[in-house]
Amino acid sequence: MIIERTNKEVIIRLAPSVDTDELQELANYFRYKEITSKYSTPQEVVDKLASDINTNWYKANRERLLK
Repeated sequence: MIIERTNKEVIIRLAPSVDTDELQELANYFRYKEITSKYSTPQEVVDKLASDINTNWYKANRERLLK
């Protein structure tokens, strides 16, 4: 593996034998880090949003789950 930094980007060179599915997961994580690096949302706000999403999902799917 070779990691190279230029003025505009970081380049990672890997052997062709690397599993592409695992590599895609890693690339998705890097993309997440890249996008979220621009924000500084307090953890409490994130936790509240996650709780609201979970509550709404459960309400929408409750009947299906209790069958």
